[in-house]
Amino acid sequence: MNLRRDVFQAIADPTRRAILLLLASQSMTAGTIAANFNTARPTVSKHLQILTECELLDQEQNGREIYYHINAKKMKEVADFIEPFRSIWDDRFNKLEAVMKNYRSKNAE
Repeated sequence: MNLRRDVFQAIADPTRRAILLLLASQSMTAGTIAANFNTARPTVSKHLQILTECELLDQEQNGREIYYHINAKKMKEVADFIEPFRSIWDDRFNKLEAVMKNYRSKNAE
């Protein structure tokens, strides 16, 4: 059975999200990335493979080293998909805040 990897399944894993955060500021090798985690390097390599298959990461060979970096175009697609939900949640939190302020002012009296 050949399963297609999904971007949202990839970012559902906390380790993969941590890898994306690490790579947000600079490109790194697999060894450098693995040094930031308390897991075996093959485990981190599997996470890198999944992120690469989902096109969230790009690889660039520099001599013997392979550097991983964020694929900004793919990350923008994810952000664009999430944006409508962000505004829905912002609206809900604003309403909750108004209710809480009203509740506090009634209890202060």
